[in-house]
Amino acid sequence: MTDVTHGVLHTLFHSDQGGHEQVVLCQDRASGLKAVIAIHSTALGPALGGTRFYPYATEEEAVADALNLARGMSYKNAMAGLDHGGGKAVIIGDPEKIKSEELLLAYGRFVASLGGRYVTACDVGTYVADMDVVARECRWTTGRSPENGGAGDSSVLTAFGVYQGMRASAQHLWGDPSLRGRKVGIAGVGKVGHHLVEHLRAEGAEVVITDVREEAVGRILAAHPDGVTAVADTATLIRVEGLDIYAPCALGGALNDDTVPALTAKIVCGAANNQLEHPGVEKDLADRGILYAPDYVVNAGGVIQVADELHGFDFDRCKAKAAKIYDTTLAIFARAKTDGIPPAAAADRIAEQRMAEARGGH
Repeated sequence: MTDVTHGVLHTLFHSDQGGHEQVVLCQDRASGLKAVIAIHSTALGPALGGTRFYPYATEEEAVADALNLARGMSYKNAMAGLDHGGGKAVIIGDPEKIKSEELLLAYGRFVASLGGRYVTACDVGTYVADMDVVARECRWTTGRSPENGGAGDSSVLTAFGVYQGMRASAQHLWGDPSLRGRKVGIAGVGKVGHHLVEHLRAEGAEVVITDVREEAVGRILAAHPDGVTAVADTATLIRVEGLDIYAPCALGGALNDDTVPALTAKIVCGAANNQLEHPGVEKDLADRGILYAPDYVVNAGGVIQVADELHGFDFDRCKAKAAKIYDTTLAIFARAKTDGIPPAAAADRIAEQRMAEARGGH
């Protein structure tokens, strides 16, 4: 256990991935809860980020994930113009096996003990129904059901924001935001992807889809007999002839040393988190003349939606804020051009600047 602690403390206090304000280790033996709550920054306001419920191989891996995800939320919330810092929680274990009402209530008490420094929401392995349970012990809970004063499914505005990012990318690259007649490839047509298809088809774009779940593909093809085709897998999708835009909407790491050289699309703009598998991929994209819309900027519609719950949820107000992702994306491309850096680096600079100004720095 000493090695694990030393590794975590070293990451926190000495590495570039550190700089977090607070990390809380939570345990409730009666329910089997083991959780990590990481608060990266409260410079802009209370830290906001979801709760991931996942069977991590080691505790160290769980802590590292919480630190990484919390840091990412600081940047996402800053770029979304929200008055929130970044935080994330992970519950260790297989949700199919250990998730229980008792465990979620115990988790809610830990979040509540932070007195509003951290506001939680859904993430991988947690759902609206779970947040309703957590909220019974903790008022700093978002992502609840409409019946309980929440915003419900946040994928609607996530997809809308990605669509706005695509329009901004088209404007920057081709001088016209219209996607009519453009060929867009979507990898992953689940919660967010299927809404994205609706936006694209409504505008007259041609859509090519793939998903590991056949039923997800079947549902889209049945709803759109014209203008949508399916391919076997992502490896096929990224090589489709004449693809204008590629939208990774499934798992992270979609842009890597294998996929970037094979891409036929001129724009990458999708909903998946952490699309760049490692540092340097953004430069590989730029070297190939591919415009990359930073994932945490264009997929911020969901966090905009849950943040609004704290003020009494209003869908129209949220949609108006998510529509601004268009302007934010254009501003990032302009900054990237001015500074001579890839868009992902430009987005980081703008987010860091906003956080520094909030702290009273320059």
